[in-house]
Order: sequence, then structure tokens, then C-alpha cells
Amino acid sequence: MLLFLLRRLLSGAVVLAAVCCLAFLLLFFSTDDVASTILGEQATPDQIAAKNAELGLDRPLLERLAEWWAGALTGDFGASWFNNETVVAALAARLPVTLAVVAVAIVAIGVIATALGTTAAVRRGRADRAVQIGAAIGDALPSFLIGLLLVSLFVVALPWFPAVSTIAPGSGIGPWVASLTLPMIALLINGVAASAQQVRGAVLTQMSRDHVRTLCSRGLPEREILVRHVLRSAAPAGLTVLSLQFIGMLSAVVVLEQVFALPGVGTLAVSATTIGDLPLVMGVVAYTTVIVVVVNLLVDVANGWLNPKVRVA
Repeated sequence: MLLFLLRRLLSGAVVLAAVCCLAFLLLFFSTDDVASTILGEQATPDQIAAKNAELGLDRPLLERLAEWWAGALTGDFGASWFNNETVVAALAARLPVTLAVVAVAIVAIGVIATALGTTAAVRRGRADRAVQIGAAIGDALPSFLIGLLLVSLFVVALPWFPAVSTIAPGSGIGPWVASLTLPMIALLINGVAASAQQVRGAVLTQMSRDHVRTLCSRGLPEREILVRHVLRSAAPAGLTVLSLQFIGMLSAVVVLEQVFALPGVGTLAVSATTIGDLPLVMGVVAYTTVIVVVVNLLVDVANGWLNPKVRVA
């Protein structure tokens, strides 16, 4: 198991390094106008040249990349070029909002999708058809469209939720619940639709196995067979789907934060990319990549614990 973890950690480190280097390379060619944007249209060529030198934009790519890695490895991602706020402080203020939405949604998706998918696999008939129809409809609707429908219904027509996020430093749980409920529902509807189908297929596959049919012929209780044998064997497939859902949600929440005016990492990433704030963009890329790598590592560990064949593979 230790060798299994070391291999996963090494592959995660390689992915992190590759993503950060590629992002820095792409951003390197989009910072030509940053100095003039910061100084304004009235800036002279000498002022722009001085600002470029101050930001290090006049230095070679490899030198700037090495400097960024030297700071990143010590936890120093620099400061915003536009407001001098440190990248760590900016992410610390906004990351909890994004993670709260995604984490609660993914846990709810795991519970609801498992229940619906298992019911559809075991109770073939109306329940199965209802789950499949609902999953097809939910899967066809993108999360941002669901978000717009929720805003139209529960913010405009029925003002049950605030139109603008009320989350602020030191705010209690009330503003968090009021601001994050609708985005979580938007992610939940789309995520359950995709995951329920996968769980249904995995449960059906396990129920057709010879050892499961043998257990049924011996008269063991259906619930015991389902929980101890079928769901345990089907869990790796479900966990893999959930990890993919988590990664997809990190992308979807960027748009949802614009729809619901949430002060999250997605909003920060959009604004920083628009103005070419390289330190902030690189901080967002590094942090989100670390989160994805950690989630995938946890899923691999869980799959290895549930299925020893995964560790051998």
C-alpha cells in the first residue's frame, strides 16, 4: 500500500508541475499590455518600460518561471499586480466559498445518486423508468441553465433568496445558507442525473456476477447481499464518477459564481484573467490543481482499500 501511495503522489506532483508550467507559458505571451493597463492610457513609453521592469516582464521566460517556482515552493505566490493584495490572502478569502458549494453538493450527489441508482437496479419497472427519465432530463440541462431558472423562480418571482451574495467576513451561518443554497441545488440536479445512471449500471453488473447469484440461491437476506457484496464491489466505479464530477464542478462553479454573484475563486479567476493579473491567475491554477490531485489521490486510496486488485494494477 505504501508503494501504491508513493506512485500516486509522484504522478500527482508531475501533473501539478506540468499544469503550472503550461499555464505560465500561456500567460507569458499575454502580458504585453499589462503595464499600460495598470498605468492608464496617459502613461508614457518610459513609464511603461519602468513598470515592465518592476514587474519583471522584461526578463526571459525561464528566469521568470524559476523565480515563480522558488516562491511557490515556499508558499509565496506573490501579490496582485493591480491592488497589491497577496495571492494567498485573496485565495484564503474566496476558496472557502467555492469549496463549500462543491463539497456539500458532491456529498449530497453521492448519497442521492447511490439511493436512486440502487433503487433503479433492484426495483426494475416504474422506479427504474422514472430514474432513467429523470436522469436523462437532468443530464441534458447544463448547471448554468438550471442556475438561471432557479434565479428566475426563487430570486425574481419568489424573493426567497438574496439577489446578491450576503457572505461577508465574520458573517454567521445564515448568509452562507441563503447565498449557497441555490448554487448547490444547480450542481446537485446535474450531478445526480449523471451519477445515478453510473451507479445503476455498476449495481446491475455486480448483481449479474456468479458469486452474487450463488449468495441469493443460498437464501441470504437481500439487504445483506446488497450492502456487503454488491454495493462494496460497485463502489469503485461510483467513486471514480464522483471524482470526475468534482473536477467538472470546479469548472461549472466558475459560471455559477457569476450567475449568483458569489465571491468565490471562479469570480476571482475570471476577473484576474480578464485584466492579465498573472500572480493571481497562477495562484488559482496552482491551488485548484492541488485540490484536484488530492481528491484523485483520496479516491485512488479508497478504491485500493475497497478492491485490492487496484493496488496491484
